[in-house]
Amino acid sequence: MRTACPTHSRRTAADGPGTGRGSGPRLTPKVRRAVVTVLAVVALLAGCTTADGGATGGSGAAGDVPGSGYVSGDGSVETWDPADRGEPVDLAGVSYAEEAIDLADLRGQVVVVNFWYANCPPCRKEAPDLAALSEQYADQGVQFLGVNHTDAPGTAQAFERRFGIPYPSLYDSEAAGVAAMQGVVPLRAMPTTVVLDGEGRVAARILGLADPGILSTLIDETLAE
Repeated sequence: MRTACPTHSRRTAADGPGTGRGSGPRLTPKVRRAVVTVLAVVALLAGCTTADGGATGGSGAAGDVPGSGYVSGDGSVETWDPADRGEPVDLAGVSYAEEAIDLADLRGQVVVVNFWYANCPPCRKEAPDLAALSEQYADQGVQFLGVNHTDAPGTAQAFERRFGIPYPSLYDSEAAGVAAMQGVVPLRAMPTTVVLDGEGRVAARILGLADPGILSTLIDETLAE
């Protein structure tokens, strides 16, 4: 049976605007090397997927999972040059702990926004890495924020306790977070992780499971700007 291994495609300005933010996304050499390394490891350890979506080895591909209620991302990484970024993301609401959250209050800091919900398998897989990264970068002023437009408080907070999530998640029952990221975050692609620069603009996006090495590189590059 024919198989298809994971791939990564790079869109450039010549391919069109893509998300509608500036002249189009790009990958820096450092990020590109991280992506290539991760994809090589995935191909070797996780196995390839068959033409009908099954896995030929490892723990399975990051495709759509029947019954899980989510549509997976394709693992693509996109970054935007500062000159090509759009307006600051405007998002405010209340966390599951009933704390007020407003991205405008975090201007001047790099912010990592993770869209997730509890019944999403890759969301559970990446949760420990996100928790560790949030603590690793805390001293550098990087703020992590979850956004969940699916789960009731009991379900979401049980997830946070299980995986030791130290940062808050916005209870986005009306999908305002998705609307705020329109053109960057596909409506049902879970998980998705977005890095905002110090001005609150989208600097990078991972559509699908966030590899900690790639996300760390994206954070480092945004901090260095």
